Amino acid sequence: MKKYSKLALVSVLALSVVLAGCGKKDDTSTEGNKDTASGGTKTIKIFQFKVEIAEALNKLKTDYEAEHPGIKLDIQTVGGGSDYGAALKAKFAGNDEPDIFNVGGYRDLDTWFNNLEDLSAESWVSDVTDVAKEPMTKDGKLYGQPMNVEGYGFIYNKDLFTKAGITETPKTLSQLEDAAKKLQAAGITPFENGYMEGWVLGNHNLNVAFAHQDDPNAFVKGLNDGTAKINGNPVFENWIKLLDLTVKYGQKNPLTTDYNTEVTAFANGEAAMTQQGNWTQVQIDGIKKDLNIGFLPMPIDEDAAKNDKLLVGVPNNWVVNKNSAVKPEAKEFLKWLVTSEKGKKYITDEFKFIPAFKSIEASDTIGPLGKEIQAYSKAGKTLSWEFNKFPDGAFNEFGSQMQAYVAGKSDKAKLFDGLQQTWDSLKTAK
Repeated sequence: MKKYSKLALVSVLALSVVLAGCGKKDDTSTEGNKDTASGGTKTIKIFQFKVEIAEALNKLKTDYEAEHPGIKLDIQTVGGGSDYGAALKAKFAGNDEPDIFNVGGYRDLDTWFNNLEDLSAESWVSDVTDVAKEPMTKDGKLYGQPMNVEGYGFIYNKDLFTKAGITETPKTLSQLEDAAKKLQAAGITPFENGYMEGWVLGNHNLNVAFAHQDDPNAFVKGLNDGTAKINGNPVFENWIKLLDLTVKYGQKNPLTTDYNTEVTAFANGEAAMTQQGNWTQVQIDGIKKDLNIGFLPMPIDEDAAKNDKLLVGVPNNWVVNKNSAVKPEAKEFLKWLVTSEKGKKYITDEFKFIPAFKSIEASDTIGPLGKEIQAYSKAGKTLSWEFNKFPDGAFNEFGSQMQAYVAGKSDKAKLFDGLQQTWDSLKTAK
């Protein structure tokens, strides 16, 4: 995923998170808004973030409406270059509240808590994997249905690595630089960096520095209560070297490269590595089917065992507006999605998701990226997604500050000062 972002896609098959895991600047609706209080037809308004599943959701809409006479789905997707979080707030402010929408968990749960229906009594809750419940649990109650499990790292082109004579996958920072040098020597661009997107930097890349803390939760708590600082933190000192390496060995225009351009260039073999997640599988398959790809970790130092992990989490959750006029119908839709054979098939085969439910088996169609996320997860080789714990609105500032650093308009000290000041100004007491 991609998270709430400035993600600029030219196809609805690209991502959001998200996280993002999780197109173009997309504000599309499969059905115009209708008055659900009139007539015999009830419309469920769904406002969702993940643009890469927008096309599949259009197919789902047709199937669901055929099975449920009298129910219409109005599915609107806002992702790509649009800021989903801002668009969702505008919906509520403009008296156009959706019945079902997406919430990222943790900080987002707090932000939207007063609008959320308690889903703890729903029949599917016991089937949710424990790790997927945590982001949307408050006071022992569950307020969201996890969309899926996603992971990210450096996606790499195995054939280009072979062409450059790289026989072992890098698991340390120095090994990664050695691989980059070999790729350059073979006339191959090592990294395609989509650093036009604030979320690529301010959520996913920055998260590496948080996830590698000895105790990420304690570090976040320390930032909130003033006992921890970004400045002088040894993990941040190591992490910045990774960011520098991607810029040094990346394409010439990272700050004008949006998500769609990034993924397209990578899929077309224009670079050997790119920082993204398994949500890109759909778009990559659409460009070049059966591309020989896999995941590399994002190492920050020379500890191979510590670095050989991917960043895995729940990108988003379906939630029900507690003030919805069609609340029972909205709950029924979510139940159908994860309990009916057709709904489960959409999750695995059409969305190509790694399910967050114990009883739903992932399909072979999730592709090599999803399979590697599963393999790393089963081996316990994962790092956490901490960006959903950032203060509300912080990632936009973080992304801008990191873009200034990449552009050479800032240095490490100014970047770390800026990140700290942003956190201090936006944090809320816990």
